[in-house]
Amino acid sequence: MPAIPTDVPADVPAETGVTTGSLARRLGVSPTTLRSWDRRYGLGPAARTEGRHRRWTPDDVAMVLEMCRLTAAGIPPGEAARAAKSLTPQDSAHPPAPAAVDDGSGSPYASRSGSGLPLGNVRQECKGLARAAVRLDAAAVQEQLMSAVRTHGLVVAWEEILAPALQAVGRKWQSAGERYVEVEHLLSWHISATIRHVYVRAAADRTSASSAPVILACAPGEQHTLPLEALNAALAERGAVTLMLGGAVPAEALLAAVQRVGPSAVVLWSQSSSTAAMELVQHVSATRWGVSGARTRSKVLLTGPGWGRASRPDLLRPHGLHEALVLLDAVECRDSRGA
Repeated sequence: MPAIPTDVPADVPAETGVTTGSLARRLGVSPTTLRSWDRRYGLGPAARTEGRHRRWTPDDVAMVLEMCRLTAAGIPPGEAARAAKSLTPQDSAHPPAPAAVDDGSGSPYASRSGSGLPLGNVRQECKGLARAAVRLDAAAVQEQLMSAVRTHGLVVAWEEILAPALQAVGRKWQSAGERYVEVEHLLSWHISATIRHVYVRAAADRTSASSAPVILACAPGEQHTLPLEALNAALAERGAVTLMLGGAVPAEALLAAVQRVGPSAVVLWSQSSSTAAMELVQHVSATRWGVSGARTRSKVLLTGPGWGRASRPDLLRPHGLHEALVLLDAVECRDSRGA
């Protein structure tokens, strides 16, 4: 799906304009969305041909482009529509940056998403990201992601913008059958690309470290890697050494990696109870490594909802990215004192 263009297409006839279907294809939105904007906010063509067929002139197209730009930035549809309708031809060449939304509470959060996704009480940036994803606007999705990480840092961006948007898309997909699968795939791919960009940049700046690495792996059969990718990048930003093994790591491979590299901690992710392999956890927790006479074991962190309420004194159970980082910092401090 092509990204929403920033300029009015050159081939829009000034006299006759283009049809709703043609404009929808160019913008990457559905014709139903355009008709809904017309009905709800008056964002329709200024003139109609005989038979009431809609024909969008260049000025009409510029107005809808501004609507798309503002909603992708997290502006509520009603407010975005008022701003788009006031756009002049001169403004369309240099649209202003969207202002922060003030709902009167002073909070950066709002409950209405305008995207059709069950977002709940989230940041405005999360709403904008969700709208761009639903429109399959890849350029806007990537722009929103980079802006969120740049403005808030990876940890806050993940916990308050990226993860809520992903979870909302997942819930919508589960309740709507096969619909929204393409939205989830688009959003997941761009989130992964953004997180890996953070990791590569941080790893390139990292100085050599003498501390033991942290192994990150999904349980056997588990393919949801994004939470671990976020943790991996956040650890790299802190200068930690990591070994990211990715999704669906076989039990034998994980145990072999633990014995070979002697990690300070092993982080295991399970999204569902079907992949929560507690027998593997027990093996990892019991695995000793190191030289004879000074053998030790790695701390094990169980992350993800699949583990349920699994708890043992020798297992760490963080809830969220920030808490995982705090626990891993504690593990590193413990190892430094024991060195």
